[in-house]
This record gives sequence, structure tokens and C-alpha cells, in this order.
Amino acid sequence: MTMPDAQTAADGAVADTTDDDTGRGGPPAVVVEDLHFTYPGNDEPTLRGLDFTITEGEVFGFLGPSGAGKSTAQKVLIGLLEDYDGRASVFGREVSEWGGAYYQRVGVSSESPNQYLKLTGRENLELFAALYDGETREPEDLLSMVGLLDAADQRVEAYSKGMRMRLNFVRALVHDPDLLFLDEPTSGLDPTNARNVRDIVRDLQANGTAVFLTTHDMTVADDLCDEVAFIVDGEISVVDAPAALKKRHGAPLVEVEYRSDGVLETAQFDLETIGTDTAFDRLLAATRVERIHSSEATLEDVFIAVTGRELV
Repeated sequence: MTMPDAQTAADGAVADTTDDDTGRGGPPAVVVEDLHFTYPGNDEPTLRGLDFTITEGEVFGFLGPSGAGKSTAQKVLIGLLEDYDGRASVFGREVSEWGGAYYQRVGVSSESPNQYLKLTGRENLELFAALYDGETREPEDLLSMVGLLDAADQRVEAYSKGMRMRLNFVRALVHDPDLLFLDEPTSGLDPTNARNVRDIVRDLQANGTAVFLTTHDMTVADDLCDEVAFIVDGEISVVDAPAALKKRHGAPLVEVEYRSDGVLETAQFDLETIGTDTAFDRLLAATRVERIHSSEATLEDVFIAVTGRELV
């Protein structure tokens, strides 16, 4: 990746031009239209006509199984793959035309931490902060955000996987990017730290940062994303809000657990018609009900229903 240097300061002053207003809360940060990409030596394209838009302050999820094209699409938008066809515009300019100034505007947190192991956590953040022209956050503030302040002066080689993932995450925030690329941001984290990372992402979103999130974890996607795209074999099958997808592709249910001759049984009823469902009334009147709860289709259920594939 081309890293920012001092000569890009003038380029970094380019005005924020936008293409249109999508009506989803702000101008577009990313516009992708009919995006194709084929790796050298391959006969078949890895990306096949992708179309999506990410607005300022939006968390956009890219969901798909391994080999679906998620990482390739992200690499195109990060600027690592240049020979693409179609449109990949960020802040009103083609990614291929940005140059070094681009990395003053975007932050990248990959699934595999890439740090200087012989340096401390603090020294890693100071080193990366020195690569940017503008103001940067204090290392102590970033480390405190993810519970690493006590380990600030430990060498990263002594960090656990989860600690390295948290350091990797805040390294992408050093320069307050306008667009953040996250690849499996909660992978390897315990539930408490995973929740903290999600809370930080929400705070970034509230302050106008656009987030492009690739993940296998449907719980993370459902919790964070304003919109998600399902991608399989390099093609997007659907783009919509998680709640809308679950409503369209899965009926809400009421599940009743009850005792019948001492054996625990389960019955399901359609929530929308339960008020007139005589079978539900008879069950309540004739059995010992242990538990009643409502449920809806999960995002993973919807993904399988729409794509016919599982997230493996």
C-alpha cells in the first residue's frame, strides 16, 4: 500500500465533492457501479458487476462466505488492486486517481494484525501517527478506548491475539479517518471487548464516519449495519437494511414450550395470526406451559434463504 508522506499535504486539501444524494442520511462517501475485477491469469472474474453506495455516517456490511469476493472488493476500494473495470469512487474521485492523499482520508483494520512486534503498543501508534500530515489522536487515548492503557509500554510480541486485534483496530483511528474499512473487527475478542469495539464503531458513525465492514458474523452485522449486501461468487444478490430483510424473508413466530405426559414439547405459531389461532388457545388451555417467547428470522436465516449458501 502507498503510505502518506509529506508531499501529499497539498493533495489532501482537495475539496469533498459528491456525486448525488442517496437520501439515506447524507452524501455518498463511496459509489460503486458495475465493478468488475479479474486476477491476472484467471479466466473468470472475481467481481461481477457490483453496485452499491455508502453514505457518510453509514455502516455498510459486506456479507458472504469465504471466496465470495469480499476481500477483493475491499482491496479495490483501499487501492491495493488497480486494474478494475467499472466505477469505484470515494469522496467523488476514482480510487485509481487518488494517489497518496487517499490514505489521509481512510483507515484500514484488517483481520490479520500487522504490527511491529519489537515495539510497544504506544510506539506502534506513535510510528503510524508520524505518517500523517494532519492532527492525530494521542496514543494513550486510543489505548484507553480498548482497555490497553496498562499494556501501553509492553512489547507487542507479548500481547495476546485479542490485544493485537484491539491495537490493530485503534491504529486505524489514529488520524480520524472519514472512511473506515473493517475486516472482521471482533474476531478473536471476548464478548466484553467485542461489545466495546461495536460501541466505538457506533460513536464513529454518529460523528459522520462511513464504515465498510466485511464479516462472517451475522450478529455483528445485524447489530451494527444500516445496510448489508449479500455477495456470493462475486455477485451481489441483495442490498437492504437488516430489519427489512428479516421482515421480508422470515415470518415472526411465537414458540411455546409445554409439558405433555411429562415430556417437554415445542410448538410454533405465526405471530401475525396468533390472536385468531384456535390451536394456540387450545394448547394454552389444555397443557402446562413452561415458556412462551417470540422470535424472528435471523440475518443468517435470510442469507441462506436468499443465496442458497451458508457462511462457511
